[in-house]
Amino acid sequence: MHFEPHTVQAHMPRHLLALLESVQDAPAEPAQGLARRSFLKVTAATGFALGAFPLAAVAQGAAAPAGGLKPFEQPSAFVRIEPDGTVTVTINRLDFGQGVQTGLPMILAEELDADWSKVRSTHGDANPAYADPAMGMHLTGGSNSIKNSYTQYRELGARTRAMLVSAAAAQWGVDASTLRTQSGFVVGPGGKKLGYGELAEAAMKLPVPEKVTLKDPKQFRLIGKPTGRLDAKAKASGQQGYGIDVRLPGMLTAVVARPPVFAAKLKSLDDSAAKAVKGVKAVLRVPVDRGGEGVAVVADGYWAAKQGRDALKVEWDTAAVEKADTVQMLASYRELAAKPGLVAMQADTAPLANAPHRISAEYVFPYLAHAPMEPLNCTVQLVGNKAELWMGTQMPGLDAVAAAKALGLQPQDVKIHTQMAGGGFGRRGVPTADYVVEACAVAKAAGAAGLAAPVRTLWSREDDIKGGYYRPMHVHRAEIGFDAQGNVLAWDHTIVGQSILKGSPFEGFMVKNGIDATAIEGMKEPYDVPMKLSVHHPQVNVPVLWWRSVGSTHTAYAMETLIDEVARTTKQDPVAYRLRLMGDKHPRHKAALELAVAQSGYGKKKLPAGRAWGVAVHVSFQSVVAYVVEASVTKDGAPKLHRITAGVHCNLAVNPKSVEAQVQGGALMGLSMCLPGGAVTLKDGVVEQSNFGDFAVPRITDMPQVAVHIVPSAEPPTGMGEPGLPPLAPAFANAIAQLTGKTLRELPFKMA
Repeated sequence: MHFEPHTVQAHMPRHLLALLESVQDAPAEPAQGLARRSFLKVTAATGFALGAFPLAAVAQGAAAPAGGLKPFEQPSAFVRIEPDGTVTVTINRLDFGQGVQTGLPMILAEELDADWSKVRSTHGDANPAYADPAMGMHLTGGSNSIKNSYTQYRELGARTRAMLVSAAAAQWGVDASTLRTQSGFVVGPGGKKLGYGELAEAAMKLPVPEKVTLKDPKQFRLIGKPTGRLDAKAKASGQQGYGIDVRLPGMLTAVVARPPVFAAKLKSLDDSAAKAVKGVKAVLRVPVDRGGEGVAVVADGYWAAKQGRDALKVEWDTAAVEKADTVQMLASYRELAAKPGLVAMQADTAPLANAPHRISAEYVFPYLAHAPMEPLNCTVQLVGNKAELWMGTQMPGLDAVAAAKALGLQPQDVKIHTQMAGGGFGRRGVPTADYVVEACAVAKAAGAAGLAAPVRTLWSREDDIKGGYYRPMHVHRAEIGFDAQGNVLAWDHTIVGQSILKGSPFEGFMVKNGIDATAIEGMKEPYDVPMKLSVHHPQVNVPVLWWRSVGSTHTAYAMETLIDEVARTTKQDPVAYRLRLMGDKHPRHKAALELAVAQSGYGKKKLPAGRAWGVAVHVSFQSVVAYVVEASVTKDGAPKLHRITAGVHCNLAVNPKSVEAQVQGGALMGLSMCLPGGAVTLKDGVVEQSNFGDFAVPRITDMPQVAVHIVPSAEPPTGMGEPGLPPLAPAFANAIAQLTGKTLRELPFKMA
């Protein structure tokens, strides 16, 4: 049984029209209340999504869906059942390590009553059926995959099951209500059975039911059960293919010499030595991101292309572009932090003057590279006026539109093949589609040079780290006044950092009153404190982007270390103090924190000499993660993390194993922000780091023991791809502060 994908009409879906109307009619929302998720939903109804969704529909030869169902509600795009009963589930997201190639099929298979041993999964593409059902655009991000598609995939499974039951009822001549399903079979009177594979061809010809009854969660066989990942064997055995592994007949490989300063142009080029390298087919001048110029070396394989690039003699014209310097920027940011900025939250700061206790703090957070294990890559094949692209992409629909524009084609003539990706952390979801547009420019130039072959543009690790789109550098400045009981009387807080979204298609609805909400998400939560929050967004010639957990990467650190410092100053237990500030308004925070405390032995277990507890709790993407950690300072003065206990509240955990893995990975990535070398710096406009030798990531010897505990819940799931990251660094820092009496105000940690 092969359900052929349905497509949508080439116009905006009704739910997006309704959303846009509600946004236009709604009263202005305070900047502090505008969370990133809300911004993203609004953005789905703005020109960016409106320009992309219809074009993506056209690209698939749009036709009206059958019945009243939307494309993302029809099993035909998502389920294929083979005669042997194998069920292949198409996922509407990129899997780049978070496990949705298992989680989404689990949800569908639960309602389908499939035999899990026969379930497989595959990626979708730019077909509108694979748009996020809550956003109306293709997007893997914001920890939304399970959250936004939970009900969708349950209904897809239930509809498919109903069609199979109807097919069996017709074959047996009985009422469908007398039948049941079990592990890939429809079971009839007297226990007779028909396998799903036997029924599939007939079932596909039946009408798709619009309304279905979903299981009571008490009946779940798969959802909520720890389940091994479908891709585990392939990855463990080295057989898993990624975008970087794409091989097409006659394929060539290109590497690009990009300007050392962002947006610079070529002054002169001597490519004679490069052309003399064996295997090099062409040396091409191409446009690169942000209006810059580069040189692509196209060859038979990566090594020849790299050698050819190394042989280039290039002189760059950097006269017309700003040359960012992080030392100078820090001085400038510090000056800005001392001045009033755009007001995001308002509160009376007069009590600061006479507060019995006061904290004056400055925090420094560096640029961070995404540095996924699989560097960026995109393979482009041009045949006539058609194009096919292979890459791991978080935004296939939008990338298809960007590729069409770059190639001078119609959107319906561009096909995206979404590949498994080896990490990304946001870097494969770029509003500018920089690496996709660049790969298209290279392929187009190669074709113009007479190279009629697919071209894979491949980034090296050095290209990836130097190539831009970083977590922005930030400076925080806080003045906090409080009394002997730890009651915060006034909190004046300023954040300085580039806007991720200014100048992007998202700006119209994701930047409010000049403030990028991603820069302030997580501030104040979950504590009822009188905070005045202001923001400065300097413009700098450094491309910036969301980085796993986005603004919470710095806001959680500032909030949780400052809260801890107030507790220490007033000689209060940091856990008890947090719980008091939360009150009864944040039961999920409280449950996560109390679970982590109970499982860690905090306050009961005696720690080895030289160790201390550290605590932090933070909500991001609607999930709460609390950490209780054990840390020490080594004889040479280096901080050492020994043990992490996590309490997680993500509502229903579809696959507890995936939740555990995401928390472990998030904690490890959070640790990477703390260790020496975990920063990107620029001098005279040039990124100084190039590989893991100078942009350090934790090694296995740095990894502590991690125990993950999940608060039981039957509520619909919330996101877990990112929430494990933000509270790790502050929990670690708070443990060090317990030992040294000093709050670490800079990442990575500066102990001296």
